[in-house]
Amino acid sequence: MLDRLPVEIVERIVTKIPDTDLIAASKVDSVWWQEVRREAYKRWKIYATTIGNMYWEIRALRNQYGEGNIKGADKFYTVRKPQF
Repeated sequence: MLDRLPVEIVERIVTKIPDTDLIAASKVDSVWWQEVRREAYKRWKIYATTIGNMYWEIRALRNQYGEGNIKGADKFYTVRKPQF
């Protein structure tokens, strides 16, 4: 039955799967593998952009205030998981 699901339904299901379970879902069949791969890349791109933005924000603060004044600033920046 799973191999007969329309691709649109598989896409919706894959977007709801937590990051840690994506690999298990990719082993269902080739359609699932393609969708999981697409979703994993989309999530990676969001995470990489978020981390990159935080890096540039910290760098700008250091340039603005001088590195000595905000040595502990890295502790206050936490990576938040984007909501899908």
